[in-house]
Amino acid sequence: MNLRIICIGKNKERYWDEAGAEYLKRLRAFCTPQVIEIPPARLPENPNPAQIDAALTAEGELILQKLPRRGPNAFTVALCIEGRQLDSMALSEKLSGLMVDGVSEMAFVIGGSHGLSAAVKEAADFRFSMSPMTFPHQLARVMLLEQLYRAFMIRSGAKYHK
Repeated sequence: MNLRIICIGKNKERYWDEAGAEYLKRLRAFCTPQVIEIPPARLPENPNPAQIDAALTAEGELILQKLPRRGPNAFTVALCIEGRQLDSMALSEKLSGLMVDGVSEMAFVIGGSHGLSAAVKEAADFRFSMSPMTFPHQLARVMLLEQLYRAFMIRSGAKYHK
């Protein structure tokens, strides 16, 4: 399985990169992971709603270009607050079901500080919320990578998950 993590922005601290790199390395035993970083749209310090919408639209257009082509072998997940929450077991079952159904291209999309455009959410096959809490995007990326690794470990029957 090819696994894309599409993110708005780069990690600002080295420790986020190191944590992400560790989980990417672990994931390589199960899939071909790739992180795609898209530059955030520039906004003034106190943007108005129209400026935020324009930024989300611009970022969304770049994200849509990086998604796998629609089809039976592709599946896109948008991380957003209104998405469905899954525990680790349910995420593993979701991934396993998709793989059994022949999905070989998967993308998870993490938006910027203002979220994701409506176009990206509509293009997604599934909307996923990791928590009702708000996390920094750098932490959300590491948490997602860890949970994906955990899902593959559960699927393989390994003892990582307790």
